[in-house]
Amino acid sequence: MRRRRLGSSAVEVTELSFGAAAIGNLFTAVEPARAAAAVDAAWDEGVRYFDTAPHYGLGLSERRLGEALRSRPRDSYVLSTKVGRVLDPLPGGSGDGPGGLSEGFVVPATHRRRWDFSADGVRRSIEDSLERLGLDRIDIAYLHDPDDHARAAFHEAYPALEELRAQGVVGAIGAGMNQTGMLTRFLRDTDVDVVLCAGRYTLLDQSALDELLPEAAARGRSVVVGGVFNSGLLADPRPGATYDYTAAPLSLLDRALRIKAVTEGHGVPLRAAALHYPLAHPAVAGVLVGTRSPDEVRDAAALLRREIPDELWDELRTEGLLTENGH
Repeated sequence: MRRRRLGSSAVEVTELSFGAAAIGNLFTAVEPARAAAAVDAAWDEGVRYFDTAPHYGLGLSERRLGEALRSRPRDSYVLSTKVGRVLDPLPGGSGDGPGGLSEGFVVPATHRRRWDFSADGVRRSIEDSLERLGLDRIDIAYLHDPDDHARAAFHEAYPALEELRAQGVVGAIGAGMNQTGMLTRFLRDTDVDVVLCAGRYTLLDQSALDELLPEAAARGRSVVVGGVFNSGLLADPRPGATYDYTAAPLSLLDRALRIKAVTEGHGVPLRAAALHYPLAHPAVAGVLVGTRSPDEVRDAAALLRREIPDELWDELRTEGLLTENGH
């Protein structure tokens, strides 16, 4: 599987990365053996970039991912985690969160998440993540969803990450969000290596083309694109499908079905086109796909190996389904 370098850093990632939120029991529980098998399948398919966060299952994703990777040669893969939420133990905490969910994850409520973009919070978060992972270093550290914490993120958390990068504790630094505005500001005002942009550069939402991607390309920085299926609509467009984790509006469902008709007219599954689309932009280093089973991993890898004819993109543009400055 091809690799791409993150900005001017020494970190290289595979075009397909393993998003480990699902093995942190996102929405539904995943058996430990199945979680480990999903990581094994990713490895067998050539995936060498794995992404996690303390938020995912109150540390469960980090623990499972670290255990699954621990026997692999450390220099052969890239691992990213995130800072901005620290996990505080709950005295005697052992029961489930409300409704069996803890902010979307089916895990015992042993800890509570607390927003903390202070310099001390960043350093504590990295130390705690290293302990949960059981690994000796973190390759990429992202500021995680700092939407409502801009001042602390720019003036406290980012300088702390920059210092940790200079010390060699982390290899590359960046920010991960579901919006483009603040990510563009990180590219302009800081020395991040990479930004993780979720859901804003897809077949249904090309808003990252307005400023984020041109800014990244001009400054020699990299973008990792997540949410290429927009939480489900581009995987299986049908009534009841979700878009950004809520019920898809009928107008977007209609657009997704029109895109699907074009891709299938060229013999290409919609999911394959959705996965390939971001990779054509020169600033995009890879796509991050959340998977919870070996079959899902193998499916994503197979989709990435498919050839996509140029005529497919031409027809999408002709039909007004892609912006002219897109793919």
